[in-house]
Amino acid sequence: MPTLHPVVRLVRDRIERRSERCRADYLDALPTKPADRTRVGCANLAHTTAVLPAPERKVVALARAPHLGVITAYNDMLSAHHPFADYPEKLRAAARAEGATLQVAGGVPAMCDGVTQGREGMELSLFSRDVIALGTAVGLSHDVFDAAVLLGVCDKIAPGLLLGALGFGHLPTVFVPAGPMASGLSNAEKARVRQQAAQGLATRDALLAAEEAAYHAEGTCTFYGTANSNQLMLDLMGLQFPGGAFVHPRAPEREALLAESVRAIVAAAGKPALAIGRLVDARCIVNALVGLLASGGSTNHAMHWVAVARAAGWLIDWGDLDELSRAVPLIARIYPNGTADVNHFHAAGGTAAFGAWLAEAGLIDGSAPTVWGSTLAETLAEPAVDAQGRFAPKPPPTQSRDDGVLRRPEAPFQGDGGLRLLDGNLGRAIVKVSAVKPEHRVVEAPCRVFDSQLAVVEAFEAGEFSGDVVVVVRHQGPKANGMPELHKLTPVLGVLLDRGQAVALVTDGRMSGASGKVLAAIHVTPEAGDGGALARLRDGDVVRVDGVAGTLSTAADLAGRDDAPAPAAGRSLGRGYFGAFRRSVSGAELGASVLFEG
Repeated sequence: MPTLHPVVRLVRDRIERRSERCRADYLDALPTKPADRTRVGCANLAHTTAVLPAPERKVVALARAPHLGVITAYNDMLSAHHPFADYPEKLRAAARAEGATLQVAGGVPAMCDGVTQGREGMELSLFSRDVIALGTAVGLSHDVFDAAVLLGVCDKIAPGLLLGALGFGHLPTVFVPAGPMASGLSNAEKARVRQQAAQGLATRDALLAAEEAAYHAEGTCTFYGTANSNQLMLDLMGLQFPGGAFVHPRAPEREALLAESVRAIVAAAGKPALAIGRLVDARCIVNALVGLLASGGSTNHAMHWVAVARAAGWLIDWGDLDELSRAVPLIARIYPNGTADVNHFHAAGGTAAFGAWLAEAGLIDGSAPTVWGSTLAETLAEPAVDAQGRFAPKPPPTQSRDDGVLRRPEAPFQGDGGLRLLDGNLGRAIVKVSAVKPEHRVVEAPCRVFDSQLAVVEAFEAGEFSGDVVVVVRHQGPKANGMPELHKLTPVLGVLLDRGQAVALVTDGRMSGASGKVLAAIHVTPEAGDGGALARLRDGDVVRVDGVAGTLSTAADLAGRDDAPAPAAGRSLGRGYFGAFRRSVSGAELGASVLFEG
């Protein structure tokens, strides 16, 4: 096994030391024995098996074969989750072929951020992750399962399922993805039409036609946002077959992958070492973070994987991400870090090549475990089928099939990774520098302060941005309004940049996994409504956003100023129901979660 990179080793060792007590408490809380249905009461079992065929009732009752519980995030509104409609029956058939049984244990909500962007529903988006975690826990609470199968792909959904499953850490668990839609309108063309529309140069009909050409079929959206970052990270954690996430929903390999995932989880059932709580060790967590950075992945995971790690007893922070990012090269260029989409990435070598090359370079630890019972290095392979349609993975390529999309670590697109920690007298923040041209990575300019993204758009339409500007959008943090993504600002700020103005965004909100082009200091913590300095900024204060030195600061004297009042939190359209979440949620750097105490 190659020697681990010294910085990766340093960060991992620090995480292990920091987490020693928390991880021990987590492991101590796990059952020490596999699930055992012979200890379950007869009435309980009768409720479990009432709808099963008689032969399967006996199999479940006698506990002579694994019984799998499925948690599904299916709905036919999300294109990425539409293929899951018939997965329960396919999984059941695959389980029968292995001598096992399977039931759908529960369903969890799955909202589409693409639908709610810029709308009131986006205020429920981040909190939906923890709702999904709670729903997953409810589904698995029946305590009659030997292992879990998770069906979920997109933004908050996969992290939520993972959080919930880690609450039942004694169960082996596998994710079964559904795959991306075929490539449609290019991401570059889509972005161009959006900017035209923002300037009134494209009609609504033209904009809708472009969007429909980009989002046109079942499967995951093809840009490299949060959903596809989820998939790559789960691949590198050994919780789904590496490379399988980016196989088309109706490709022959997809059916074979489904059956192979069931085979693996049936084999893992009853083996404590393969239970998800023990499998997700520090190697798995750091491998996922390195994969995120080396691919220029979503900024949302600066919160999601902090929460995921905490659920397994691991304590990570943005300093760990920043230190890794300075040592990990960027070896993939996928939109918004380039023009290619995930289908191009998959064709160039995909996750299998990406992971294998990082392991060869000592940037990820190939000795990490997987639910397949083999090491990650042994599992990294390209999904393929033989002439009979059986799963027959191939070794990953040794060279990229398209070095404009994927490169080996020794010849990267840039020598460091995708994310940076900013720190200064305005707070701590995350910036995605991999998507920003080097000449735009430092901006110092007078600020304009807003309390909503709609107010920014209105100011743009009124022609109020005539010079260099740092746009500050505050009171968008988790305690304020649930931390919505401010994706509607991307076309507007992109227009200013294209005009030759120096422009940056500073916000305690999110900017989505598709953020790019414009320098954006996001997730600012503490947030404005929780003692953060953004509440004391005023129009005209000079703000410096330095993505090179890693600073976020103002020369203005904020000490004597009162905090600007926060706008009232929305109560309509279900937002009022989440008041308890807003009151108890942790800060962004702690995962923006309501699941953990202290």
